Amino acid sequence: MVVLSKLYTRTGDKGDTALGNGARVAKYDARVEAYGTSDELNSIVGLARLHAEGDLDAQLSRIQNDLFDLGADLCQPDMDKDDEAEYPPLRMVQAQVDRLEAEIDEMTAVLEPLRSFILPGGSALSASLHQCRTVARRAERLAVALAADEAVNPAAVKYLNRLSDWFFAAARMANDNGRDDVLWVPGANRD
Repeated sequence: MVVLSKLYTRTGDKGDTALGNGARVAKYDARVEAYGTSDELNSIVGLARLHAEGDLDAQLSRIQNDLFDLGADLCQPDMDKDDEAEYPPLRMVQAQVDRLEAEIDEMTAVLEPLRSFILPGGSALSASLHQCRTVARRAERLAVALAADEAVNPAAVKYLNRLSDWFFAAARMANDNGRDDVLWVPGANRD
């Protein structure tokens, strides 16, 4: 359990922060960018939940918890030392990816077939979920960039990749199962 007795520490006043292993890095470090963006995404999911109800709200709640798991994973760089740690770090697992895939499949089974690219919009919930989708894609790009230079849990990258797909399917569900999607009309305003 995490206990915070004071909200400010002053330890980052010079532009650095601590990773999960205690190492200090610049606040613009690629690892900090990756887990910071997953935190940003979590906040946007919280806003989307203001418009969600029932099963979708419960799914978004699980995703928010997963995003904290993801941040905990990404902030801990020493994957090669996981087995030696007194308290092994929290890592994303394939079961979290599998759950997203199963939910995507369930949503896709009832969605209207795609006939065009979709513009973000329609209902307030759909627009919010499209914003979640685009921030999830940014978080994925940052995690992939980090993985090009440092060790990153492959399940974390997979999770972000599936998550953006999940948000796309959910955004369509929020538009009456795709019937109220806002479709792109190529060249519509060229006249």
